[in-house]
Amino acid sequence: MDTTMGPAANGAVGCPASAHGAPIMSAAPAAGEASLGRHLARRLVQVGVGDVFAVPGDFNLTLLDHLIAEPGLRLIGCCNELNAGYAADGYARARGVGACAVTFTVGGLSVLNAIAGAYSENLPVICIAGGPNSNDYGTNRILHHTIGVPDFSQELRCFQTITCYQAVVTNLDDAHEQIDTAIATALRESKPVYISISCNLPGLLHPTFTPDPVPLYLAPKMSNKMGLEAAVEATVQFLNKAVKPVLVAGPKLRVAKAARAFGDLVDSSGYAYAIMPSAKGLVPETHPHFIGTYWGAVSTAFCAEIVESADAYLFAGPIFNDYSSVGYSFLLKKDKAIIVQPDRVTVGNGPAFGCIMMKEYLSELAKRVQKNTTAYENYKRIFVPEGHPLKGEANEALRVNVLFKHIQNMLTSDNAVLAETGDSWFNCQKLKLPEGCGYEFQMQYGSIGWSVGALLGYAQGANDKRVIACIGDGSFQVTAQDVSTMLRCEQNSIIFLINNGGYTIEVEIHDGPYNVIKNWNYTGLVDAIHNGEGKCWTAKVKCEEELTAAIETALGEKKDSFCFIEVIAHKDDTSKELLEWGSRVSAANSRPPNPQ
Repeated sequence: MDTTMGPAANGAVGCPASAHGAPIMSAAPAAGEASLGRHLARRLVQVGVGDVFAVPGDFNLTLLDHLIAEPGLRLIGCCNELNAGYAADGYARARGVGACAVTFTVGGLSVLNAIAGAYSENLPVICIAGGPNSNDYGTNRILHHTIGVPDFSQELRCFQTITCYQAVVTNLDDAHEQIDTAIATALRESKPVYISISCNLPGLLHPTFTPDPVPLYLAPKMSNKMGLEAAVEATVQFLNKAVKPVLVAGPKLRVAKAARAFGDLVDSSGYAYAIMPSAKGLVPETHPHFIGTYWGAVSTAFCAEIVESADAYLFAGPIFNDYSSVGYSFLLKKDKAIIVQPDRVTVGNGPAFGCIMMKEYLSELAKRVQKNTTAYENYKRIFVPEGHPLKGEANEALRVNVLFKHIQNMLTSDNAVLAETGDSWFNCQKLKLPEGCGYEFQMQYGSIGWSVGALLGYAQGANDKRVIACIGDGSFQVTAQDVSTMLRCEQNSIIFLINNGGYTIEVEIHDGPYNVIKNWNYTGLVDAIHNGEGKCWTAKVKCEEELTAAIETALGEKKDSFCFIEVIAHKDDTSKELLEWGSRVSAANSRPPNPQ
């Protein structure tokens, strides 16, 4: 991982070297001394964190001084804790690990929703909270930023169910062990962790802290060799007797770091392969045997027919929930499925094999499976190329399918796409990604507003890509403030704000007056946030001619600027996939209680 990013100029929070920002005087110890704050900062840099997304508060201020003082670590000041957490989520998607820093309770409870989302999406996010003075623990004192009782554990208890490890550092003797264990656990489990550090400890020295700590070493997880051999043998027998087997990539390929091994299996087997929607961007879509997104009734054209008619399907890292199964309407049979999870394999109705690492398993399987191109040949026989949106009249109201036709034409290997919860899920899913083009969305948790903070973090972590985010107006209203931070960080992302007057995805599940929102002047809002500081360009488009001109400007004259394009769309202009998906999810939600 790249850890060469330099510190902020003069310790300025949230600013690259050329940006404006008021310097914060660091109270960190002199070079060569080893304090708790220095140790934590060094550890973050060592594991690949170059940016920490933070909101200051009196319990974490001293700690933030030490993070600022660390070469290679930059502090990005966010407008609120929720967005700081979402930014750490986005950064972890781009760089493999992310971090945020908040203050005690009022900050910690504000970031909870973002950390829960990272947990559901299997992202290693290190959430650092400044805690009370160590002398206040175990006393009868009531502190500010609490719920008014002398028990300080309420924040910890909230984090226990949404993190895989919690460290409350109130003394120096075990601080080294707690910090290292927390960070190592986040990386090993690919889940968030919580570290609370008493506000009076960051600047203190201790013999366990050295100026340049030995880098963390995580022993790689290894398969049970006999189990691996048995699992591969059972799978080879299962697949080799199938007539038209297929492969389907799932989102846990990321956790298992097995995307390349999956590609090797595709090459050696000759099978047709698809992706689950939340695996988009993890494996190439340019391979000739790629047949699209398998999403049940809302799959890309001809994909579900091939997958569901196969007599054997191997799912690598799937998550089957009500959203990914379109209201539990998949037409899959367990006895035809091989389910490969990061550390477990189940073949049909059995047997099952534990302690099997997905990456090793797929690599070994690629060496032994027989080539079989039948499913792909069947796909080629039935495939009919997609049509194009109807050509509109001059200055006709812009349709969403026309918007995404133009977004498709924008994409190169130098881009990444972020899709907000809503109809953008379905429209972005149909985009054909060039080799190397990134793609992210939050399918398991589906928290509206996620994409604004995640865009901030992803763009900061993947600074070699220009990120294109597709965000609905309702979602944008939840987290809009951190457009400000994107400007401070001189990011050149492009946001397409789809203004259709409400929560369209909720309308298709269950409509009501609560799905209509107050319209904003979105370009005016972003211009006000810009306030003449930094590079920012906005446009409001209502027809294809205006859209074409706006995209040309964003990719040309304003290619180094943050670009915000508000797209005015009709409230009923949705993808056909959302209409189908919404009705099926609605049916699943409205099932009557089982008889008692």
